[in-house]
Amino acid sequence: MADTTTLEHFRYRIRRDAHGIAAWFRENWQAKRWFRWLSSLGAAGLLVFVAGWAVLSSGLPDAETLVDYQPPLPTMVRGSDGEIVHSYARERRVQLQYADFPKELIEAFLAAEDKTFFTHGGVDITGTIGAAIDYATKFGSGERAVGGSTITQQVAKNILLGDEYSITRKLKEMILARRIEGVLTKPQILELYLNEIPLGRRSFGVQAASRAYFDKDVGELDLHEMAFLAILPKAPERYGRKKNEAMAIERRNFVLDQMVRNDFITPAQGAAAKARPLGLKPSRSMVPSVDAGYFLEEVRRELIDKFGETAEDGRNSVYAGGLWVRTSLDPKLQEAARDALRGGILRYSSGKGWAGPLATIDVSDDTWQSQLAASPLGINYRDWRVGVVTRRAGSDATIGFSSGETAPLSGLPDGLKAGHVIAVAPSGNGYVVRTVPEVSGGFLVEEPATGRVLAMQGGFDSRLSDFNRATQALRQPGSTIKPFVYATGLDQGMTPATEVPDQAYCFYQGAALGEKCFRNFGGGGGGVHTMRWGLEQSRNLMTVHIAMDAGMPNVTQTFERLGIGKYENYPAFALGAGDTTVQRMVNAYATLANFGRMHQPTLVDYVQDRNGKVIWRADRRECARCNMAEWDGKGMPRLAPTGRQVMDARTAYQVIHMLEGVVQRGTAVRLRALDLPLFGKTGTTSGPTNAWFVGGSPDLIAGMYIGFDKPRNLGGWVQGGNTAAPMMIDFVKATRDRWSDDPFVAPAGVRMVRIDRQSGKRVFDAWPTDDPKAAVIWEAFKPDTEPPRATRQDEIAAKRNEILEMIRRGRQAAETASTSRRSEDRPGDFVEEQGGIY
Repeated sequence: MADTTTLEHFRYRIRRDAHGIAAWFRENWQAKRWFRWLSSLGAAGLLVFVAGWAVLSSGLPDAETLVDYQPPLPTMVRGSDGEIVHSYARERRVQLQYADFPKELIEAFLAAEDKTFFTHGGVDITGTIGAAIDYATKFGSGERAVGGSTITQQVAKNILLGDEYSITRKLKEMILARRIEGVLTKPQILELYLNEIPLGRRSFGVQAASRAYFDKDVGELDLHEMAFLAILPKAPERYGRKKNEAMAIERRNFVLDQMVRNDFITPAQGAAAKARPLGLKPSRSMVPSVDAGYFLEEVRRELIDKFGETAEDGRNSVYAGGLWVRTSLDPKLQEAARDALRGGILRYSSGKGWAGPLATIDVSDDTWQSQLAASPLGINYRDWRVGVVTRRAGSDATIGFSSGETAPLSGLPDGLKAGHVIAVAPSGNGYVVRTVPEVSGGFLVEEPATGRVLAMQGGFDSRLSDFNRATQALRQPGSTIKPFVYATGLDQGMTPATEVPDQAYCFYQGAALGEKCFRNFGGGGGGVHTMRWGLEQSRNLMTVHIAMDAGMPNVTQTFERLGIGKYENYPAFALGAGDTTVQRMVNAYATLANFGRMHQPTLVDYVQDRNGKVIWRADRRECARCNMAEWDGKGMPRLAPTGRQVMDARTAYQVIHMLEGVVQRGTAVRLRALDLPLFGKTGTTSGPTNAWFVGGSPDLIAGMYIGFDKPRNLGGWVQGGNTAAPMMIDFVKATRDRWSDDPFVAPAGVRMVRIDRQSGKRVFDAWPTDDPKAAVIWEAFKPDTEPPRATRQDEIAAKRNEILEMIRRGRQAAETASTSRRSEDRPGDFVEEQGGIY
């Protein structure tokens, strides 16, 4: 009863007071004009405020999105050893957690930007009033008012609103700041701020800025360096410049004084920090830590195809998704491949004179520095640099660099002019002209057991040309394609000991083309030899005979099945007249080394999102029992083999075994000095326009070529054996510890039989030796294809064949003389016309 009485009493008091206020308001409204005006003005102001607040609030982003906010982050690329080799970034960004930021660094930013951060609710009224006064005094002057924004307001601006300069944006910023304080803790807000604040030199966040200005991580910064970073939000591009160093020191010292005033540091610490110089490092471009520009560009293209380029393309985009990419790049092999290709290019180009400028720019005004800085041209070779000739007068010239530095230039070729962008090297007090070779080439290394590409060099330097000659250049492979012709012959019943004629092969192609004939490089030929000898000596005529006996459709099907190319059934393609790439040829040889099981070449092993979850991997095999907590007593799980069997494993080994002979005593005999179990094949296209070598060991396959981008004659002396094979030698020597001494092991179903190397006959009374030119060798045969024991009948048959061969040669000589007289008006030699290969 008492509670009811009290409640009624309060209701009565409220009604009475409300009635009294209403009566007072009505009395003043009727009696006093000024009261009516003042009340109307207040009501109108309140209405405008409520309407404005509603309008500004209605279109604002939801502060709740910051709870799960993921900032745009670059993609980090690792090599096969797990070390970071590059990042795909248009901005420097590194995301840290709040606990990763040093206490003094946080205090420096609070002293510089928002000393009441931990006590206000998102908006600092005192600071806002000061900013409003500053705005009023600068109104109409074109200057921008500063101050007034708390750290929370800056988070709202940087992440949710943008940097528009207006009163409306400031009001929206204040509303959002209040909302942010309601959904995030103070440490969470500071974490967002310190990770997102733009600090100049294309860096966002203090970790990225620490690297950009001091080449340190935030945990390694000294106090004076932390104070410098804290001044950057006001004017990053101003304080980060060398010419404004005095201004930056003054502002840094102010921040240190504020830290002392707020008891963040002692006066002695502040004085010691103020005595230190800025210590800024020169601005550095974001360059790879490994010189693998061609490889990394291929990876970038592949990732963009899979995940998109920017944030608009998806959450895992290359330039915003923060991906972690593990590649197959082997830094040591990459460096060796680069140096080997460059060495071969420079050996060929030695003494050939200046090849002309890399580019030309306008030097008639003072913009040459910015033009050169904007150019992608560069070089990473010894101490060479890329610059522009700013002046030439007779034998005097000046070279200028993107840094603005100029120096005297010597060693001037006749065609050098002002505006030419060239390569130079230091010489005395100036620089001397250097020649970037016009000839180029490609080099690629693959792991045959997996198809992983370990190294790739697509030219002299990716900064000079981004055209990747290892994957994009279509070139004639020459004799490097012959092993796959021989493989087709082996599949069609031939053996390495099968005797093949090394004799002219002519056939009639119709009235329009007439009769076409093939020849060996350097002419010559005659007799009958084993397939092994024909491959070791790279005999064109024997290759054509094998191709035609095995059937050209079968040969071209082998080429297509191994990914070399899709060609018509013309004999010229058996000699390498069709176009292919270094990558395709290396992968085909890797298939041989992997006993006929082919993998698609891969550059990326797997991709993780920013949280470490694997979102793509090259090896997609599943192993259900590999993650068992305890062994169940059953046999160990076995992963299924990867790749696709595209060739008989026995055929692949027979070809490898013959290609080992190419290194031991054939066209690649230079490699024998390496004393390793290597196989391979040289190739030279007619002209010659390309010089090739492809080969390797059971663990590594390398392929390379040299040639002009627009194919033209390299010079009559050039062959794969003397131009490309030395590059392979350089590569192996530089990576000797990566090459195993273990030989190839024959697969099941191969029989090793002693034969006479010259005749291919089976031998029973002698044994092979280590001499490369031993008469007796081990040869690989499929079951029931090895040569039978020699008999007296064999000797009689051989003598008969020798007599018949002498008669045939005499007849052929007469027919050839007659044919040459009749065909003077016909098209020339088939090899020359079709881009003959040897």
